Amino acid sequence: MSEELLVNVTPQETRVAVIENGSLQEVHVERTSHRGFVGNIYKGRVVRVLPGMQAVFVDIGLQRTAFLHTSDMVAQRGEKNLPAEKGDTRQNVSSAPPDIVRLTHEGQELVVQVVKDPIGSKGARLTTQLSLPSRHLVLLPGSDHLGVSQRIQNPEERDRLRQVLNDAMRLNPVVGGFIVRTVAESVE
Repeated sequence: MSEELLVNVTPQETRVAVIENGSLQEVHVERTSHRGFVGNIYKGRVVRVLPGMQAVFVDIGLQRTAFLHTSDMVAQRGEKNLPAEKGDTRQNVSSAPPDIVRLTHEGQELVVQVVKDPIGSKGARLTTQLSLPSRHLVLLPGSDHLGVSQRIQNPEERDRLRQVLNDAMRLNPVVGGFIVRTVAESVE
């Protein structure tokens, strides 16, 4: 197996390509004028709770405070569903996200990940559902989900990868979930 790493640097951007056996495997482009924050993980502090919007603003050290909606923080907090309150006539109360006031308060520290860069006067969009991607796996620290990329369509290969993942988890238990990425198809 032959691997090549091609790098092209210009004043405006840096491009990196990974070639395996003559086939393009990965391409990364980083522009010097705009280095985004998406994927960055921060320890932030809640500076404002907005019950009407079911959201909070979090100071993560950028120019503007970042926005975190309750639907993006439920998984890490572990409070998946709230019971119906007395007199509540809604059919499926448990599908509604928990009240933001029950999840967080001003001054609370949260570990968050940027999912959308700041634009104009708006701050970055955040989530507490962290994901740490690598070449073959994505680690989901706040989850117990074990999955295989849906782009891997061969059922035998999907089963094999699930079994490899389950065996690895039995040998070396890790707190968190994993998703096997498409590039892991046919990897031994």
